[in-house]
Amino acid sequence: MADQPKPLMPHATATWLVDNTGLSFEQIAEFCGLHILEVQAMADDLAGSKYTGRDPVHSGELTLAEIEKGQVDPEYKLKMQRAPVAVSRTKGPRYTPVSKRQDKPDGIAWLIRNHPEISDAQISKLIGTTRNTITAIRERSHWNIQNIQPKDPVTLGLCSQRELDAVVAKAAKKAGLEGEAAPVEVTGGTDRERLIEELRAERDANEKAAAEAVQEAEAAAWLEAKRASEEADEE
Repeated sequence: MADQPKPLMPHATATWLVDNTGLSFEQIAEFCGLHILEVQAMADDLAGSKYTGRDPVHSGELTLAEIEKGQVDPEYKLKMQRAPVAVSRTKGPRYTPVSKRQDKPDGIAWLIRNHPEISDAQISKLIGTTRNTITAIRERSHWNIQNIQPKDPVTLGLCSQRELDAVVAKAAKKAGLEGEAAPVEVTGGTDRERLIEELRAERDANEKAAAEAVQEAEAAAWLEAKRASEEADEE
């Protein structure tokens, strides 16, 4: 049990178990990898942060039968049914919090103006945007072009200074090499590879944006249902 994996969202899972089961604080604390006082604070509404409960049965981390065993025997130690899947960083566009997405056009405009050597594919990966958006801003055909003001993406929190410096250095080096006399075949191959890379980045960004939209809609619906349920209980 000492090496048993913990829930993906320990505090949210503990909150749900406190609100929806008769498990002891000790059982919940051990299963979630928390201190018993943290669980006690959640039960007493003393926690500094109010967590939205996460159902471990729905996620497959626990079963109702396992919860029943724990409720019958306070000494029973809950067993993880399915460990959460580790999320690894992909090569696709970076995830940007909803609150910062409106700043992306400003960051893109700044990069286009101050670092023309950076390719659209590099901007796409650095900022987490699509080729269509970059092209629209570059050609000033973006729907909100009148309100776009070039701003340093580092200041906006869209990337780190180290990431920006790395991209600028790579683009500068590549531009210097491309400035030399090179065989036509090599140049053609480079252009083709760049186009493929940009198309792949655009596809990944669109898929990411679609997935994020679905997740946000589901989360909003869940929160709305929870608020309605709480209001009904109060009445």
